[in-house]
Amino acid sequence: MTDIYGGYARDIYTEPSDVDDDTLKNLGPLRPLAGVWRGVKGTDVNPKADGPETQAYIERIVLEPIDPQTNGPQLFYGLRYHQHVVKPGETETYHDQVGYWLWEPATGVVIQTLAIPRGQTAMAVGKAAPDAKTFELVAKRGLTTYGICSNPFLEDAFRTDEYRIKVTISDDGTWSYDETTTLTVKGETPFEHTDRNTLVKVGDAAPNPLAQAKD
Repeated sequence: MTDIYGGYARDIYTEPSDVDDDTLKNLGPLRPLAGVWRGVKGTDVNPKADGPETQAYIERIVLEPIDPQTNGPQLFYGLRYHQHVVKPGETETYHDQVGYWLWEPATGVVIQTLAIPRGQTAMAVGKAAPDAKTFELVAKRGLTTYGICSNPFLEDAFRTDEYRIKVTISDDGTWSYDETTTLTVKGETPFEHTDRNTLVKVGDAAPNPLAQAKD
């Protein structure tokens, strides 16, 4: 056993034989996030040539359970997500993001993968208890695991050094996030680009395909 395998046996090929096909029952701290969500009180603070700009935004996030995923003995349960953001009263996309939220029951690891259509991807990681109501994930530039990858223009002009997201799940059924993306804007000091919003549920999540097939 070594840390590089997260405590798994040295057999890297054999998949677990006792996998529960019902993802919704096995999402750990991610379970409350499953569904369709709307947030109308978003606040974005971003860099501009003449100083920081604060922008209100509205968003819709869809988080859909996926079938269990294995890497040999490693097992993930997860949610595929799409986040679509607009400015109040407008239809043009302000921000669009896709990816996965993943939970690894054996280690208590939570992972968020994200991709945006400006040529950037990231993978953030944190740890949480199965019933955690708050957890934080971090990705850092330069890492080959849980890192950040940008196209050459962004790397030169708006370099992302760190991405951090804190999720808080409330007793009233809502959840919120607080993001800080640390940027090095060309010729300037580091800038903390922040986004935060509270999400209200507007639709339930359908079971993952394997679970649906057994109904």
